[in-house]
Amino acid sequence: MGNTHAIILAAGKGSRMNSSKPKVLQTLSNNTLLEHVFSQAKALCDRIHVVYGFEGEQVQRKINDPNINWVEQIEQLGTGHAVAQVMPHIEDNSISLILYGDVPLIKESTLADLIHKAQQSGIALLSVILDKPTGYGRIIRQNEQIQAIVEQKDANNAQLNINEVNTGIMAVRSQLLKQYLSKINTSNVQGEFCLTDIIACAVADGQTVSSIVSKNQFEVAGVNDKVQLAELERVFQKNQATQFMQQGLSLKDPNRFDCRGTFTFGRDCEIDINVLIEGKVTLGDNTVIAPNCIIKNAKISNQVSILPNCVIEDCVIEDGATIGPFARIRPQTHIKTYAKIGNFVEVKKSTIGENTKVSHLSYVGDAIIGENVNIGAGVITCNYDGVNKHQTIIGDGASIGSDSQLVAPIKIGKNATIGAGSTITKTVSDNQLSLSRTKQTSLKNWQRPTKK
Repeated sequence: MGNTHAIILAAGKGSRMNSSKPKVLQTLSNNTLLEHVFSQAKALCDRIHVVYGFEGEQVQRKINDPNINWVEQIEQLGTGHAVAQVMPHIEDNSISLILYGDVPLIKESTLADLIHKAQQSGIALLSVILDKPTGYGRIIRQNEQIQAIVEQKDANNAQLNINEVNTGIMAVRSQLLKQYLSKINTSNVQGEFCLTDIIACAVADGQTVSSIVSKNQFEVAGVNDKVQLAELERVFQKNQATQFMQQGLSLKDPNRFDCRGTFTFGRDCEIDINVLIEGKVTLGDNTVIAPNCIIKNAKISNQVSILPNCVIEDCVIEDGATIGPFARIRPQTHIKTYAKIGNFVEVKKSTIGENTKVSHLSYVGDAIIGENVNIGAGVITCNYDGVNKHQTIIGDGASIGSDSQLVAPIKIGKNATIGAGSTITKTVSDNQLSLSRTKQTSLKNWQRPTKK
């Protein structure tokens, strides 16, 4: 877009958030409000300046990006004053794009159009039509040309009836911006240097103010409290869901689907209600995710069935595998083709081989399990000795009986069998049966205790 500088105003406290965090660090879809705005600016601008104030060190730590020039606004004297702090860092022969750190849904395409108009006319303003414009600065036009912006507190009755309002977002040739900022003063109800006053300065100077009128009020909506934050979260999620469905994803109910990361998918995938996607998640073709699942940073291949109420994180799941219901797949797990992880099974940092079944109530941690292995109900790999983690290796075709404990480090050979209820502490050879149960004893005269 040529030589363009973004100026993001992010100095406010946001008292109505009732939070120890600055307003711009409140999160929408797992990213801060400021990160959303920064992402759009980064796509269009050569340099990005962020004006910080309240809890500035906290803001800088969170948004740690070398592309940002941080500019402190020590005194909070209005938006015009905030922008003026950045002017020494900006060349005259550039475009300044003024953004707000609490307006997270602004579109890149809208900003690109605004910059283009500023390159042509010198100054371009983004406005929006609201049914209820109370609280916003009104756009004053004459013969369809913008003449001024009047803030709510300064407006007369006729001006209060105007429903085209200022968003605060504008693009201005930097030389003009510097010139007009030097002319504004605090002679308004707020007693602040208001950035909007530069519009009247430009008109008085004979400068045409071009504009873009947004058709989407949520695109330009700022966030002032937790109610508005939740409202924009739902708008953001619904927009994503609509885009995914247009790309071919089947969502049973788009109002009960959340994606808080990067999500890609193949053909004919289906997602049921109350599914949460986080981080980077990819699905292959014909994969189905049942209700109430959380999936984070996972690569899931073709024809995989994720049954209800599963938690899946930082793992790889290959073709044809079945997970759940009520399974937990923890980081560094690799589940191979057509494996089954069943009811109330937890797997951590393990490889589960092709066609292997871990069907019920088991814990598998720090293990390498071969192909066609059957793990019975209630089996535990005892991988932790109180200080260090140890590995369990199970060969192809092995069968581990229910309620067995495999005390690592340990190796179970190919086609070996472990009898139910065994605690195994030593290597089991290929094709060997091992068990550790004591001889069963029955007491003829034993009586069950009675309740006292």
